[in-house]
Amino acid sequence: MKAMVLAAGLGTRLRPLTNDRPKALVEVAGRTLLEITLTRLREFGIHNVIINVHHFAGLMLEYLKKNNNFGMQLEISEEPVLLDTGGGLKKAAWFFQTDSGADEPFLLHNVDIVSTINFARMAQQHTQSGALATLAVQQRKTSRYLLFNEQMELCGRRLVKEQKLELVGDAEHAQELAFSGIHIISPRMLNLMNETGIFSIIDCYLRLGGQGEKIISFSADEYYWRDLGTPESIAQATEDLKNLHL
Repeated sequence: MKAMVLAAGLGTRLRPLTNDRPKALVEVAGRTLLEITLTRLREFGIHNVIINVHHFAGLMLEYLKKNNNFGMQLEISEEPVLLDTGGGLKKAAWFFQTDSGADEPFLLHNVDIVSTINFARMAQQHTQSGALATLAVQQRKTSRYLLFNEQMELCGRRLVKEQKLELVGDAEHAQELAFSGIHIISPRMLNLMNETGIFSIIDCYLRLGGQGEKIISFSADEYYWRDLGTPESIAQATEDLKNLHL
């Protein structure tokens, strides 16, 4: 399996920690967010990874060279203009379409999260379900909920701050869940992404779900998960990692 790490964001919520470095190089317990993410991928047998970069891209390249790519086969997708999650994946699509393994699902992972989510179990569920994409979700508070019906299929989204509800399917008994920033995606989706330029992959999922494609949830309630988007969350994760094997 291949993977992509989304690491191009500006990390504005992490300031002042990102005043002189990309968010991927912010440290938790002496390790960068990028190292933690790559180590997790490697532990699950994922060695071929593409990383998108933008903010302080040169520092990212120097860091990877200094660490010998952590013993992995790494590629870089540089974005002169930030493309958001969907645009970033679309720009890197070539990476997943270049060899005989092009039919194998791949993993998409935000660099600014840390978790103990079992990628192997998630990939197994994805393969068995025949889904186009599988999203790791949890029952927790968030400002942006995804809605899943009784078949665990994506059927909408609710944006709390904007007081906006968007439905793309039958949501009579839908459950509101928080997305974790970890996806397993079938490569055929890459040819279905007709959005261009800067766009969110969630918008793409909602469009495809409304067209009958199967976008399903993977329950990650049993696993540790934390968004590392603020200095306070970095401090808390530093404490948490003392009791976790990551």
